[in-house]
Amino acid sequence: MINFSKPLFIYEMANNHMGDVQHGLRIIDEMYNVSKDFDFTFAFKLQYRQLDTFIHPDYARRQDIKYIKRFSETRLTKDEFRLLRDKIREKGFLGICTAFDESSVALIEEHDFDIIKIGSCSFTDWPLLERIAKTALPVIASNAGVSLEDTDKVISFFEHRNKPVSLMHCVAEYPTRLKNLQMNQIDLLKKRYPQTRIGFSTHESPDNMEPVRIAISKGASIFEKHVGLKTDKYALNAYSADPRQVASWLLTAKETFEICGVKDERYEFTEKELADLRGLRRGIFAKEDIAEGETLDISKVFFAIPIQDDQISANDFSKYTKYTALAPIKKNQPVFFSDTRKTELREKVLEIILKVADFIINSKVQVPDKLDFEVSHHYGIDKFYQTGCTLINFINREYCKKLIILLPNQTHPEQFHKLKEESFYVMYGKLELTLDGVKREYKQGDIIIVERGVKHEMFTETGVIFEEISSTHYKEDSFYTDVEIVNNKDRKTNITYWIN
Repeated sequence: MINFSKPLFIYEMANNHMGDVQHGLRIIDEMYNVSKDFDFTFAFKLQYRQLDTFIHPDYARRQDIKYIKRFSETRLTKDEFRLLRDKIREKGFLGICTAFDESSVALIEEHDFDIIKIGSCSFTDWPLLERIAKTALPVIASNAGVSLEDTDKVISFFEHRNKPVSLMHCVAEYPTRLKNLQMNQIDLLKKRYPQTRIGFSTHESPDNMEPVRIAISKGASIFEKHVGLKTDKYALNAYSADPRQVASWLLTAKETFEICGVKDERYEFTEKELADLRGLRRGIFAKEDIAEGETLDISKVFFAIPIQDDQISANDFSKYTKYTALAPIKKNQPVFFSDTRKTELREKVLEIILKVADFIINSKVQVPDKLDFEVSHHYGIDKFYQTGCTLINFINREYCKKLIILLPNQTHPEQFHKLKEESFYVMYGKLELTLDGVKREYKQGDIIIVERGVKHEMFTETGVIFEEISSTHYKEDSFYTDVEIVNNKDRKTNITYWIN
């Protein structure tokens, strides 16, 4: 994978130098003038073929074969190619060259190019790939007309040789009709080869800017376009862009990157966005007179607009957050942050989840990334690490499956079930289980049956993870022998969390 921090835009000259080195030098100058004000990484690409061996000698003079005629008419010498390579470096472009035969790979090394390109027609040219793999150059490869099976083989070939390779979605139809662009292939390649940088090699009409917008929005980071100059002497083909079209292409790309914004993290909110949102939120008002020291609950407040500065909003009011009045608040008056003391329970719950997640990861017990946690804090969240447990709920049908996690030195208090019969399978650590007053220790691999009506209490010194398989779990079927727990209606907190 090429380690460029900025998007890479490649100008493909191909044979648009027309076999005229001065025309090729002018193309490079013109594309430099177009590119110099854009904050991208730019590269110029040439193509090398050793025509004396690339074309069979019996066909060397055939003008009725399209590519033989084209290549022969636009032939440059080794020294002329060197002039183009020197101009590319002089203008600050990265140098890229496509090799179509083994001899050309050696010339690419001699001319000190930065990157070697594999064209779609050569994607599975194994003798050529073996020679390219011996170079010190990173590789960009286009895979037009290549099956996924063959793409797998080539990506694997370079990965096994510790060879950085980037992959270009490409359709080898010149020019490519819009209905044949197949832009969703970028999604496929990114998903299938997540460690590989994915790009887009484009052959549509150079006046059409929509494909580059789509490619950027799908996460492509390398962009290749054929470029050239139309003059009185030389025409320009239907898929190559002139300087005006390249400028429009780059401006479209710049605007699209700005529209797409940051990747892989939440964007930074503007002050105006936050102010506009707050103006639409409901504020908290006293439904009745509230005395100093009273805890504000849903029965004592109502929510309405307009909201004032420093006023608590409905968005700030949840079961995880408690507000205590620091001074009397009159009926219908706004409730301000400065008039209350805030106790945040969510932070404590998240702290518990993070510790439990870390315990699971270290145990090597395999679980899905996304988990539905049920945190039991029987005597309040501040006493969770002494008395409590964490459940991960998976299935609750005619049968029930869940994981139960106790952290080191944690107790789960005595309870029993009238409807549910349980079986426990210890997956990690040691569990001290008391059944109807009889205490016994269980280790990893042990299975325990807890019949209906049997009182059970748990403790672990090491921390434990065990699987519970049972008949259907009913919410009202857990009976605790301690009345204080029975009277605590807020002893459970449910939260969905991604542990990886």
